[in-house]
Amino acid sequence: MSVTVVITRPETTAAVTRGAARLMIALGWAPVAEMPLPNGRRADLMVLGPKGELAIIEVKSSLEDYRCDLKWGEYAPYCDAFYFAVAPEFPREIIPEGCGVIVADGFGGAILTPSPIAPLAPARRKALTLAFARLAAIRAIG
Repeated sequence: MSVTVVITRPETTAAVTRGAARLMIALGWAPVAEMPLPNGRRADLMVLGPKGELAIIEVKSSLEDYRCDLKWGEYAPYCDAFYFAVAPEFPREIIPEGCGVIVADGFGGAILTPSPIAPLAPARRKALTLAFARLAAIRAIG
């Protein structure tokens, strides 16, 4: 008897998000999920590095998710580095050059392609870091 396990898109998204967050924690970065940005968008994960670096990680659960969601291009002004986090079976060859790539599952992940670095302006970095800290503190209490 064979058993077929069907994993839904929300389950894949949750697993990739969890794995990418665990990876970043292991690398010394602090993640916050669902981070609102000043332009009205929401980053799947924003991570704060040990030296104050900010990276955004856009989680893609499937090829369809990638194709129908093009808002990720609006994240660059709010981070030093940008990554896509995808499941191991995701067709990575479609991810545009100039983006970092993380492959993750529910247990962890790996950076396959480092993101290019485009440093934020100091005033924007300060505003985003304060917003990040406030959101993390509020969530820690609630």
